[in-house]
Amino acid sequence: MSVGGSPAPELPAGVRPGVPFSVLPVPVGVEVLVLELAVGPLTALRARPRDGRGAPAPARGTAVLVPGFTGSKEDFLDLLPLLAARGWDVWACSQRGQADSTWSPDDVGGGRGTGYLLDDLAADAVEVLGLVGAGGGVHLLGHSFGGVVARAAALAAPEGLADLTMLCSGPHGWIGRKADLPPRLAAAGRRSLWALDNPELAERAPDGLEPLDAFLRERSQGTSTAALLGAVTVLADTTDTTDALAATGLPVLVAHGEDDDAWPQPWQRAMAQRLGARYAVIPGAGHLPNAENPAATAALLDDWWGSGAA
Repeated sequence: MSVGGSPAPELPAGVRPGVPFSVLPVPVGVEVLVLELAVGPLTALRARPRDGRGAPAPARGTAVLVPGFTGSKEDFLDLLPLLAARGWDVWACSQRGQADSTWSPDDVGGGRGTGYLLDDLAADAVEVLGLVGAGGGVHLLGHSFGGVVARAAALAAPEGLADLTMLCSGPHGWIGRKADLPPRLAAAGRRSLWALDNPELAERAPDGLEPLDAFLRERSQGTSTAALLGAVTVLADTTDTTDALAATGLPVLVAHGEDDDAWPQPWQRAMAQRLGARYAVIPGAGHLPNAENPAATAALLDDWWGSGAA
C-alpha cells in the first residue's frame, strides 16, 4: 500500500519517485513524484483510486491541476485524496520556478522573467498532459494564474483534453496588476516575497513557526524571482482569448469561491456566459477553495468530470 510520500509501482515513462517538500505532511495514499520535462524536472503529487488491499484500482479518468501565482503543487494537498476517493487519478504539478521544481535555463536570477512567459509555461503543461494522459481525454484545471496557463495549454492542444476548469481565474489581466512587485523585489535583494510580507516571522527559527508558515517561507525562498516577474507580465496582459477558447469546443467549468476577491467575480461570470460554460460559486471559500473548502470543491469537480457535458 502506498503511504504519504511513497510512490506506487508502474509509473509512466518520464516519471520517477520524488521526496516531500518542506514540512507539510503528505496524506496517506498521495505519491510524491518528479516529471522529467524538456525544461528539466517538475515536481508533482499524485493520488489515485485504491482497492480494498491498497493497490491501485482502475480510475474513472485522469486530471491535472496547475497551481497559481506564488503557489505550488502543495496547494492541492487536501483536495487530492478526496478526488481519488471518488475514483479519479489526479496529478498536481508545480510549475517551473515554483518551490522545488526546476528553474528555467534562461533564469539568471533577478531577470525580467525570460523563460517564464505564457508560451513557456503552457508548453510545460502540454508536455505534462502527454506524460500522464497517454490515452488523451485529460481533465485540466488551473487555479488563478494557473488558469491562464491552463487556458493557453488548452488552446495549444485541445485534442488531449476532455474539458477545462478555470478556478478563480479570469478572461484576461489588467494593466498595472501587481505593478508594485518588481520594484519591491529589486529593492529586497535576496529576501523572498514572503519575507517582505511577513517581516516579523522572516528571521524566526524554524521551531518558532507554525508548520504552514514554515512551509510558506521555504516555498517562497525556493521560488524563482524571475518566475514571479514573468507571472506579473502575464497577469498584466489584457489579451482576451475567450472567443478562441470557445472555438475549440471544449467543455469549460468556471468556478470561484463566494468570497474570491483576487479576480473580479463579474468578469468570471461573464466569461462563463460567453463560453456557454458551467458556472459555479463554491461556498465557504475565497480565492483558494481547493484549500479553504476542499470537500465542496471535490464534490463540484466530481460532478463536473463525471457529467455527460464533460
